[in-house]
Amino acid sequence: MGFWRNQLSGPTDPAADAAWETHEPRKGFFTDTSICIGCKACEVACKEWNGIPEDGLDLLSQSYDNTGALGASTWRHVAFVEQTSDRIEQARESGRKLVSLGMPSVRSGEEPALAGGGGTATATLTDTLTDTPVPDVRWLMASDVCKHCTHAACLDVCPTGALFRTEFGTVVVQDDVCNGCGYCVAACPFGVIERRSGNEGHEKGPQSHGISIKGSGSSGSAGNAGGGSHQNPPSHAETNGEVKNVGIAQKCTLCYDRLGAGQTPACAQACPTTSIKFGDLDEMRATARARVAQLHELGYSEARLYGVDDNDGVGGTGSTFLLLDEPEVYGLPPDPRVTTADLPDMFRKAGYAGLTMLAMAAASFVGRRK
Repeated sequence: MGFWRNQLSGPTDPAADAAWETHEPRKGFFTDTSICIGCKACEVACKEWNGIPEDGLDLLSQSYDNTGALGASTWRHVAFVEQTSDRIEQARESGRKLVSLGMPSVRSGEEPALAGGGGTATATLTDTLTDTPVPDVRWLMASDVCKHCTHAACLDVCPTGALFRTEFGTVVVQDDVCNGCGYCVAACPFGVIERRSGNEGHEKGPQSHGISIKGSGSSGSAGNAGGGSHQNPPSHAETNGEVKNVGIAQKCTLCYDRLGAGQTPACAQACPTTSIKFGDLDEMRATARARVAQLHELGYSEARLYGVDDNDGVGGTGSTFLLLDEPEVYGLPPDPRVTTADLPDMFRKAGYAGLTMLAMAAASFVGRRK
């Protein structure tokens, strides 16, 4: 079962598995949250390039956040987390402990450094760390995005083939093929993908597959038709812009149209601090590991990586993050797992059950004849 398990959860080449005979090196992001300033340039650039509706400009009750979470109309979300000195100390202590969640942290002096791919290795020893002063308060700012998983549950469960794996190893939704069933929404372990809410099209139906028209400016129930997971629903844009692909699953495409032209994704291009880096995934992971080692040497033991372990529950991700606290603080699952990973075991057990029932039926038939 090892081969089939690797095709659903282990290390693999996603583009090759998708039957691309010739494909480009796998592309991905490295988001360094330690230098993110929360300017939201990535959010704006993403919306402008991809024509994503405005999803609310009012600040939520969560600091300087106006979007809340990733969704159909928020392909990049900048989180703001305020921490006191007590929480900072806890983060540094947790960073000193070796955790096996796909996030490298500080190893002990007896443990050898791991080379190459995933794992939990860093090149920093605990006895070489120097403590830096703990500030009274700090902001953790992080630009979240679709993870473009090695094993993408959204792609696995799509009944129409609307989601597909590109030659760059990324996952893209085809608007004109999606039927809005929502299977992908429930399957994503990161809560990234979502069906867009609102009204569009001349017939005001649930879908019009990419047709974009000016909003009618209506209010009342129509203005609140968006619903969804945002306090400022995507249908807010109906009064001042265009709403398209209503009812269709939407998420980051890693600017597939730009990649084909040899360009950098819009969010990475717009980032003023280079917090969002883009390139070959292997290079991004190497850069991330070097950055973690640098921060550890400076005394920031809380620095760790997320999404670099090819043996985690999703086979590693195409979006690597450097975090300054545990992933839950940023709204990320600590141990993501693709929902289809156990299919081989499920089919095997179902087969055993079927054979058992067949054997019992045969034994009953033979007993009657006697």
